[in-house]
Amino acid sequence: MSVIETRDLTYTYPGVTKPSIEEVSVTINKGDFVILTGPSGCGKTTLCRCFNGLIPHFYNGDLEGKIEVAGLNVVDHQIHQIARHVGLVFQNPENQLFALSVEKDVAFGLENFAMPRDEMRKRVDWALQMAGISELSERPPHELSGGQQQRVAIASVLAMQPDIMVLDEPTSFLDPVGAEKIFEVINELNKKLGITIILVEHRLDLAAKYANHVIVMNKGKIALTGSPREIFTSEEARLIGVGIPKATKLYQHLKKHGIRLKAVPVTTEETADLLREILKND
Repeated sequence: MSVIETRDLTYTYPGVTKPSIEEVSVTINKGDFVILTGPSGCGKTTLCRCFNGLIPHFYNGDLEGKIEVAGLNVVDHQIHQIARHVGLVFQNPENQLFALSVEKDVAFGLENFAMPRDEMRKRVDWALQMAGISELSERPPHELSGGQQQRVAIASVLAMQPDIMVLDEPTSFLDPVGAEKIFEVINELNKKLGITIILVEHRLDLAAKYANHVIVMNKGKIALTGSPREIFTSEEARLIGVGIPKATKLYQHLKKHGIRLKAVPVTTEETADLLREILKND
């Protein structure tokens, strides 16, 4: 069952002659964990803005084609209506944190929904716990580390219990350890709560193991779409400049030298298991 569907979606920002995205047709199913990747400037962020209604309701411009999100025609529904189904976590968490305490930031969306106080309290506590930051509830967001701020941003979206979470490079300011922790939180939301995840990301070594669907954009268009193993072993992905996971690169290198693994790995753990199996059989 699809939760996002676009057909021939084309958008041009005001004052610009060339579309940022052009004839984009994608289908994302309920419960998917999607990695959206591609070179810088290929249209990933623009497409995400279409998913939550910022385009066309906040950013003016020329939008053509069809887009439905959670059964709603984005053009016909306002941002506040779409926000009940789609949560967007920005690349820089400071852009969406402004309150004097973490819990007030997390409660902000619920206040705008006019949610009863008791239910709001439950939702805020639950979201803080899911993001692993309950102990930070009284802290000012501007005093937190980048990783902690990113968790607050995730919690503020999660509190609204959206059907879909769109995360635009949420680990770009984090080291690999901090990034891995964020990915683990996102994966838990996907697996335990069934939230559809759309993750814009370049760190495919860390993120690939969680995804079941990869979409590659290039020059404003959809270049490739499929499973991680299909995409990461394609020559076109390499030519576009997609950051193929090192485990998959090793698989391709071994294959050239006559060493064939039983499956295409996307993580070092999978590679190690496959190599152990070969050694055991030898």
